[in-house]
Formats: sequence, C-alpha cells, structure tokens
Amino acid sequence: MLHLLGGIYLGWSLGANDAANVFGTAVSSKMIRFMTAALLCSAFVILGAVLEGQAGMQTIGALSNQSLYTATLTSIGAAVSITLMTVLRIPSSTSQAVVGSIIGVGIFGEGLRLAGLTKVVLCWVGTPIGALVVAVVLYRSLGWLLNYLRLSIYAHDYTLRVGLILSGAYGAYALGANNVANVTGVYVAAGLLTVPQATLIGASSIALGVLTYSKPVMMTVGRKIVRLDAFSALVVVLAEALTIHAYAWIGVPVSTSQAVVGAVIGVGLIKQASSVKGSVVGRILLGWLVTPLVAALISILLWFLTHLRYVA
Repeated sequence: MLHLLGGIYLGWSLGANDAANVFGTAVSSKMIRFMTAALLCSAFVILGAVLEGQAGMQTIGALSNQSLYTATLTSIGAAVSITLMTVLRIPSSTSQAVVGSIIGVGIFGEGLRLAGLTKVVLCWVGTPIGALVVAVVLYRSLGWLLNYLRLSIYAHDYTLRVGLILSGAYGAYALGANNVANVTGVYVAAGLLTVPQATLIGASSIALGVLTYSKPVMMTVGRKIVRLDAFSALVVVLAEALTIHAYAWIGVPVSTSQAVVGAVIGVGLIKQASSVKGSVVGRILLGWLVTPLVAALISILLWFLTHLRYVA
C-alpha cells in the first residue's frame, strides 16, 4: 500500500491549498475563526466525497490507462506542483496539476487518451466565468433581499455569520464531491482501490491538509485580491459552491481556486473595478498556467529517475 502515499500526499496538498476557497473569505473577514472553519471544512469535505464523489472518478480514469506505477508517478508529480504553489501562497488548480501529470507520464506511451480532455479544458475555462456571473447575480439578489427585510444591526450581523457558516459548509461539501477524484481517481483506474475506498481515503487526506496547513492561502484569497466585507464574503463562497457542485454533477473535476477567484473578481467589479488588485490576479493566473506544466515536467523527471540503470 506504499503506492497510496502519493495519493495521500496529493490529498494533503489539495486540502492545504483549497480550503481557502470555501472558508478563506469568511476567516479573513473575521466572521469565523480559523480552527472552526478548518473543522467544518474537514467534516463536510468527507461527507461530499463519500456521497457524491464517484462521478469524477470516471472522468479522471478515462484520460489514460493507469497502472499502479503510473498512478503513483501521476499523484506525486501533481502533489509536488501543488505544494510549490501552496508554499508560494498562490491558489492553484489541482485538476490542472493532475491532468498535467497524466500527460507527462503519458508522453512515454503509457496509454494516454485525450478524447475526454477537450471536455475537461472547456469546463476549466467555464469555471471562473460561471462563478463570476453567479456572484454578480447573488450580490444583486441577496442584497435586495436584505434591504427588503430591514433587519436590525444585530440581526443583520447574525444572519451574515450564519450564512457564512452554512455556505462554507456547502462549499466544503462541493469541494469533496468534485475534487476527491483528483486525489485517488488514478488508483481506481489502476485497479488498486474501489470507488468507495478511493472516496474515503481521498477525502480523509484532503481533511488532513485542511487541518494542518491551509491558513496561509486563506489569507491570500480573502485579503490580497480585493478587501471583502462579510456580505461580499458570503456571496463569494456561495457562488463558488454552486459552481463547483454543478460540475460535480456533470462529473468533471474543476478548480475551486478558479471558481473562487472568479467570484471575488465579480464582487470586486460590482463594488468598484479599481479595487480588484490586478497584480495579484495576474500572479494567480500565472500560477494556473504554470501548474500543469510543472506537474508534467516533474512527472517526466520521476519517470526518468525510476528508469535509470546503474552499471557497477
């Protein structure tokens, strides 16, 4: 079972990086404490993965013919690239890292099948755009509703706090349902794990990453792109959750980072276009472009290292 360590490492990296996408805005707006957010996120990630994580497994498995060897290389290559992005505090795409790693290994004739790649790439493009549109609609509609209710200051604050907790829990559920396939989908394709085993192991490793090393990226998402008030944080988390959950139903693992950044930009454009920090957004976009390339290169390097032959 040592081969699973690559997948567990990848799950840890995903949790450390992507927890920011469901609770980062709430934590940075000081409506929820970090540890409360981490515990809720971990629990609902596991729930979402176990209940709705099966569909994405088929999509990841359809990209290549996986052996136990290639599954391990794929997982480690993707995990190292995500870890690098996490250390640099850049929200990145685990989905892109996994696909980049699959392509890197597949270059050497390991059964690469690109028929399903077009569908995946189109969903990648549609993720931030869709989240932006959803965020704009939610901002207008929820804003109108709160104004219509004419709540007291205390009731308004309480409503937003409860809303952030509920939307964050939903976002964590959607994260587990959509992204667990990135962690252990290749092991299902390789025949090492059944789908129920893969969802549970993958979700548990994601939860471990959330609990141990997710706080730095939370601060990047919530504070450095655009300053968010509590209402804006609620809109961003809910828009991200709805977008990612929709793709979970379709069966395509997509980037929660792309969804949340699209939603944050949508809110920023409504409030004031100049408030969106272009330099930070550009750095994140660069991370999205670099991540699959780095994952592919690391996988290629691992392939060469494992095929070295030493002569005495």
